[in-house]
Amino acid sequence: MTASDRLDTTSDRPEAASNQFDAAAVGVVTVDDKVVRKATVAGAVGSFVEWYDYGIYGLLVTYLAINIMGGAETGGLFLTNVGFLVSFIARPFGSVICGYLGDRLGRKKLLATLLVLISAATAAIGLIPSHDAIGVAAPVLLVALRVLQGFSAGGEVAGAMSFVGEYAPDARRNYMMSFIAVGSFIALMVGSAFSAILISTLGDDAMASWAWRVPFLVAVPLGYVGFYIRRQLEETPHFKALREQRTVVHNPLKDAFTSPRHLKAIVLTIFLPALNGPGYYLLFVYMPTYLKTSLGDHNFSMLRALTVTAVSLVAIAVCIPLMARLSDRIGRKPVLVFSAVAMAVVSYPMFLLITTGRFGLACIGTTVLAIAFSGHAAVVHTVLAEMFPTTVRYSAYSIGFSISTIIFGGSAPLLMTELIDSTGSNLIPAFASIITALITLVSITFVRETKGRPLASH
Repeated sequence: MTASDRLDTTSDRPEAASNQFDAAAVGVVTVDDKVVRKATVAGAVGSFVEWYDYGIYGLLVTYLAINIMGGAETGGLFLTNVGFLVSFIARPFGSVICGYLGDRLGRKKLLATLLVLISAATAAIGLIPSHDAIGVAAPVLLVALRVLQGFSAGGEVAGAMSFVGEYAPDARRNYMMSFIAVGSFIALMVGSAFSAILISTLGDDAMASWAWRVPFLVAVPLGYVGFYIRRQLEETPHFKALREQRTVVHNPLKDAFTSPRHLKAIVLTIFLPALNGPGYYLLFVYMPTYLKTSLGDHNFSMLRALTVTAVSLVAIAVCIPLMARLSDRIGRKPVLVFSAVAMAVVSYPMFLLITTGRFGLACIGTTVLAIAFSGHAAVVHTVLAEMFPTTVRYSAYSIGFSISTIIFGGSAPLLMTELIDSTGSNLIPAFASIITALITLVSITFVRETKGRPLASH
């Protein structure tokens, strides 16, 4: 028995797996291309809105520390990073509740509602009075709103990926789903560029005083656009098939946690995306703060730090669809292996370039890391969605991935800041990237290749 056979995430027997795939295919693969494209756009736009809202907190964490936590130099930055972590702790609660509702009632309405929740919470952060005005109530409000953001994000990732995956044709599923990931990175790029424009036109003093609020308030019109687009689509064909066949499970959480097959897949969903934490949150969300505060004499201005991040975001947004198309041709596992090995190999030398404090070398370092990470970012969520049948896909996928983000992602900014301060080494993020790349690489050996297979229904 090979490692890839040890964890069959769709069935306990190959024959049963084949029957399940056939059952899933009945009546759901003949979706009009125009409808598939609309579903993909809806997923990508929704992802953009969701992750713009979620990501600008990390991009503007220094200004939040100054205004909400009472100052960046008085423990405020530490407390603001705690606020970043708190939202991840809230994600499993969103995963459980939203996953249950999504598998019981459907994906569409829930995903539209989640956009409203996170956009409202983001805009409210931009309206919090300063610490000087209301004292400790300011950080309390910030943490409460971050909890709401985390709850919403906990239900968003698996829901959006399931939504597009259940529309997409088998042969192009990864390519279609990859645009959700592209939407999340473009959201960070827009947030970085918008913040950089505000700093360059208004100045850092104005940004620290009041202009930091503007990117948060932009969440209101963005949220309305995303909500409108998502409301226009029908429920996914796979979930509609379950309704028509009256096979929607009564309690998807019970099914997910009482099936050895699903439990094994949930465990793999925790460890396979280990690289996603450093890859996403260190390279893109935390990077501006790292460049501005952690390089000692080589610290960047916030404008230059955001520019470096924006360059790498352009690189990964271009590479993700290419890697996804490659995955649809040669398989999920080869692309994941290539990306994990590449990250393990290039992380240390590229962070050496970044820590020189030279703008051009920092751009090269972050861009090479972005390209190396793009294979993982393009493929991992498609693999996670393909592990589970439609009956429990939303629930099981979202719970496992939310736990993964707590372990490997949410603690990253706080942990990196504290380790850099305590060790004096600004290469700590490189070691985190290498370790998680190795965890992902080991996990890949337990993944069953799913390229081109119909999604299982039960």
